[in-house]
Amino acid sequence: MIEVEHLTYVYPGATEPAVADVSFSVAPGEIFGLLGPSGAGKSTAQRVLTGRNRRYSGRVSLLGRNLENWDHSIYERIGVGFELPNHYLKLTGRENLEFFAALYRRATRPAEELLSLVGLRDAADVRVSDYSKGMMMRLNFVRALLHDPEVLFFDEPTSGLDPVNAGIVKDLIRTEQRKGKTILLTTHNMHDVDELCDRVGFIVAGQMNVVERKETLKARYGKRSVRVEYGCNGKPAGAEEFSFDGLGRNVHFLELLNHADVRTIHSQEASLDRVFVDVTGVRLEGEA
Repeated sequence: MIEVEHLTYVYPGATEPAVADVSFSVAPGEIFGLLGPSGAGKSTAQRVLTGRNRRYSGRVSLLGRNLENWDHSIYERIGVGFELPNHYLKLTGRENLEFFAALYRRATRPAEELLSLVGLRDAADVRVSDYSKGMMMRLNFVRALLHDPEVLFFDEPTSGLDPVNAGIVKDLIRTEQRKGKTILLTTHNMHDVDELCDRVGFIVAGQMNVVERKETLKARYGKRSVRVEYGCNGKPAGAEEFSFDGLGRNVHFLELLNHADVRTIHSQEASLDRVFVDVTGVRLEGEA
């Protein structure tokens, strides 16, 4: 659905590319995460893919056709959720969605339905100028779903949302995937990528460091072991680590499972934030 080969983009007047020789692909029905710190080139790559930044080198293909061969009809088939909301503030939430719905030739989803999905039904007839930032972000999100596109691009979709509404947005992204939609998520939020994405690409200073399934990365940079914490009389007593190799035949491990007060069992694969630091040498904002 998305193919990117040796993408390079230099902003006018800049001496260094914002994106340099980036390549990746996104399969039908996949959620792909483009993960990196602010200024890494994520949003620039997305602007190229959605036709907003035109003067690039390399090859970009959407829905099986070279991006350069698409006209404005591409916007009938892709949806974009921008990082910063851009609404008509004097219009209500409902009027905003109905206005944008009128721009499409294909059938659109009812405004009432979309507003209800993100808890804005009661604010449907309130001017957007009176919305909070979180409400604007939720309206921004469902506008991308308005025309039921095959490919969705989301830039920091949970930014500015409280945990409850962030969870609602992530559930809706999963719902779109179950419908067969292809989704590209650009973010610096490690938790969103870990919860949502099938594969991830690490991008730093405009360069792609790795593209892989997140489970593969965690296993590659972690340890093939399991850590068991156990207690005695309701209090912590100790912890031991066992290799995966021969684990089912390890007498001491089996004895702990059968006779100890086991409190936790954790495999020791690396966390995604640890992998990112190990691969790129950069720590993402907000990651401890």
